[in-house]
Amino acid sequence: MKAVDLTRPVTVWKEDDVVDGRREKALVAIFRTSGCRWSRNGGCSMCGYNVESLQGIGKDEICAQLQAILERYEGEGMVKLYTSGSFLDPDEIPREARDRILGAFDGAKKVLFESRPEFVTPETLRELPDHSEVALGLESASDTVLRCSVHKGFGVKDYVRAADAVRDRGLPVRTYLLLKPMYMKERAAIEDTRTSVRFAAPRSESVSVNPLNVQRGTVVEGLWKRGDYRPPWIWSLFEVLKLRSELSGVRLFSSPSGAGTRRGVHNCPSCDRRLLDALEAFNFEQDVSLLAGHSCHCHDEWTSLIRAEDAMRTSVDVHRHLEDELSL
Repeated sequence: MKAVDLTRPVTVWKEDDVVDGRREKALVAIFRTSGCRWSRNGGCSMCGYNVESLQGIGKDEICAQLQAILERYEGEGMVKLYTSGSFLDPDEIPREARDRILGAFDGAKKVLFESRPEFVTPETLRELPDHSEVALGLESASDTVLRCSVHKGFGVKDYVRAADAVRDRGLPVRTYLLLKPMYMKERAAIEDTRTSVRFAAPRSESVSVNPLNVQRGTVVEGLWKRGDYRPPWIWSLFEVLKLRSELSGVRLFSSPSGAGTRRGVHNCPSCDRRLLDALEAFNFEQDVSLLAGHSCHCHDEWTSLIRAEDAMRTSVDVHRHLEDELSL
């Protein structure tokens, strides 16, 4: 097995994001850390990010990773810093390392990082620079979904407390929502995420809808492998994002991982690329008309399967099970 260099980040890349309503180039980096504290208590059902975590990573290794990241930094207007867990967890990113990281990007307009609510405290927030943006992974505004489908380890009230604390500090909140966690039918997943968007929007500067991507070594992967789970359809994602026409003062978008593959949000090979291009345009233009007027033979299949799931009262991959039966 190849040894892992603890002084190098997991990965660094560049992409576009929005700062103060304008499209900006963003530097994105994933630090290799000792891992998400919640993952050691079972973790979230869909999260496989902890595979990149290793014990023995402390301040010195993280600061060395920072230097490697700075080699790629070219003054981008936005910097997004991720770990396998919480940037504000002192066990994962020691305070001295955190201060050094945030200070290294003083020239950026915005530095985004994610944290679980339990690490978002007034004391910690006072120490953050004013160009910070805190991302919170709410996933769903339903405590039942959080407990039974996501195994999130916190409730809606914990998100509300953290989001309000961030806003009281004068910092923006980005909320992540999960489209179609395990055990949810397609129609229920659409309705749950739409409800969650409406709930999170007043507390957020931006809301990111993340269709579930089947990651290796997760509970969801086990269900997916035996045909008891299908990632959401792009048609379903579009139904959620059309809510943008009802919202004001908040950016609603989606940058799905694994899109167009069997493990990620997908329709069919005939329309995946075309619809994902429309999604990319919507993310920056916020024009709901970009999500309308699309057609494909699989749209009828999507509507039929939603009806079949409702009639059968099941969330399994009905199409896959039917294909398996026909092949016998």
